[in-house]
Amino acid sequence: MTTPFPFTAVVGQDDLRLALLLNAVSPAVGGVLVRGEKGTAKSTAVRALSALLPEVAVVPGCRFSCDPAAPDPACPDGPHERGPGVERPARMVELPVGASEDRLVGALDIERALAEGVKAFEPGLLADAHRGILYVDEVNLLHDHLVDLLLDAAAMGSSYVEREGVSVRHAARFLLVGTMNPEEGELRPQLLDRFGLTVEVTASREPDQRVEVVRRRLAYDDDPDGFAARWAAEEAAVRQRIAAARELLPQVRLGDGALRQIAATCAAFEVDGMRADIVMARTATALAAWAGRTDVLAEDVRQAALLALPHRRRRNPFDAPGLDEDKLDETLERSAGQDGDGDGDDDPGPDDPGGGSPGGGGRPEPEDGPQGGGDTAARPEAGEGGQPQPSGAREQSPVRAAEPFRAKALSVPGIGEGAAGRRSRARTEHGRTTGARRPRGALTKLHLAATVRAAAPHQRARGRSGPGLVIRRDDLRQAVREGREGNLVLFVVDASGSMAARQRMSAVKGAVLSLLLDAYQRRDKVGLVTFRGAGAEVALPPTSSVDAAAARLESLPTGGRTPLAAGLLKAHEVLRVERLRDPARRALLVVVTDGRATGGPEPVALAGRAARLFAAESVASVVVDCESGPVRLGLAGRLAGELGGTAVTLDELRADSIAGLVRDVRETSRRAA
Repeated sequence: MTTPFPFTAVVGQDDLRLALLLNAVSPAVGGVLVRGEKGTAKSTAVRALSALLPEVAVVPGCRFSCDPAAPDPACPDGPHERGPGVERPARMVELPVGASEDRLVGALDIERALAEGVKAFEPGLLADAHRGILYVDEVNLLHDHLVDLLLDAAAMGSSYVEREGVSVRHAARFLLVGTMNPEEGELRPQLLDRFGLTVEVTASREPDQRVEVVRRRLAYDDDPDGFAARWAAEEAAVRQRIAAARELLPQVRLGDGALRQIAATCAAFEVDGMRADIVMARTATALAAWAGRTDVLAEDVRQAALLALPHRRRRNPFDAPGLDEDKLDETLERSAGQDGDGDGDDDPGPDDPGGGSPGGGGRPEPEDGPQGGGDTAARPEAGEGGQPQPSGAREQSPVRAAEPFRAKALSVPGIGEGAAGRRSRARTEHGRTTGARRPRGALTKLHLAATVRAAAPHQRARGRSGPGLVIRRDDLRQAVREGREGNLVLFVVDASGSMAARQRMSAVKGAVLSLLLDAYQRRDKVGLVTFRGAGAEVALPPTSSVDAAAARLESLPTGGRTPLAAGLLKAHEVLRVERLRDPARRALLVVVTDGRATGGPEPVALAGRAARLFAAESVASVVVDCESGPVRLGLAGRLAGELGGTAVTLDELRADSIAGLVRDVRETSRRAA
């Protein structure tokens, strides 16, 4: 077994270490979510925590870690008699992002259950994590159906496995710890709220601290056991302090003054529900116990707010997490002055460093202008028919997006088999049952009626004599289910001079932000291609991080020619590469343009040929027509016809009338023909 990196040897990351230690002192805090860029010791610190946790007493031989002082009466390995039990180290169980449902909750032997009536159950990771830590690295990439199971277990403190009337239940209370890189996508709000605390981590910009990080890592890699031995005394001291804080915790007094400050803070930051108040109270109590005090002070409430509230106050995925510390201080002072209890009269202490910077990746670098863009910025360009472009063809600074609005769903036609999501119809592991088939590999969802029909004709030949069916492996049938999948939504945005009127570009960005918000809610991957000037570029490769797409869009400059063909060809290349990486994920192309094409020889004809590439491959597409003014040329509608898709104006997008815009590509093609 590999020797873990010592917890006390982690350099810096004060807020991360404090949040983990508070959960070790009081597991009722509810776990911690660690957000930050790659290479910031997130996983290292979490894995090191388990070595500091006190040992737990368990019933000998119980696979579900029952407490011998209060064994679970419904334990599948029970019933257990009360007794002294045996001590073992607390477990840290890792949940892989690609784990199956059976691996998480456990598996029933359906064949034995039907034929023999035996509940043969193999425990899953939730059983292993009971009374320990359940760690999910890259938790934001976890499949939705696993997230649903985690939510159920976290809310109920138990796990249920139900298969065709056969059920098993066992206790599953664990400390949930997750790490994530925000650049790869955000968490569902329901799961985000289940984490008691959240911490933002970034790499230090201090050369001396970075040198120390490298020095310790190299020393550990050369001799893990020797390095751990050098830190054994510090580890033992922290372990003893955790044990002392746990003993002191029941004696800590949370006075009315501190409670008033907690309630006032949660109300001031408009967090949803009451979980934030409860988590803040538990965190402040744990902070006092960790400091060796029996009274909760104002500084404990302040630190608890900085750890418990940032991830609960976000209103949409484009809002950066974090708290306004000036507002926090004002709220604490005002609420302390309203109560004479004295618990909140202490001046708040300085905040610990390291956890205040929002987001993992920061703001994107400014976009470089197109090659050869100097001429386009200096003079108007010729448009179609030799007409000069308006003054908007000169490059302009980015404009802010208009307020986003709610948009109805665009969907890809047909039935796919991609990753579970909420956009288009697909055959999935979850959803309504539409048929049955022979299982490919392990049976996961039994179709009982089809299994009985398959076994019934063979009962006499198999010598059936009792009331039960004689079931063979060949009789089992897997349920075929239809649900929803997530798609790759690739935005192709015209940022040329013809779109550069500031009011119109603001409306365009607002419309794209609205569709990005819809993509976030439907668990899609998104990509962003922009074209202007001399060519096109991939502003954002396909990713699950829609807030990264929003940041790229917000900083997008405009101006120059309109190389529509280059934008479409770049999008075609992006889809080709993504099809190789993930062939099951279907694409939805959203082209945001007024349909003009300028620059180079025969720009209109070239754009038409590029568009027909998508039609030939049956790529579902929508053109958002941004043409304005009293005279409309209808170029965007013509482009939609070449793509084999549908055109919709910005007004129609806002008018809540875009449901079903993406129709069957074959039907659209026949109608166009």
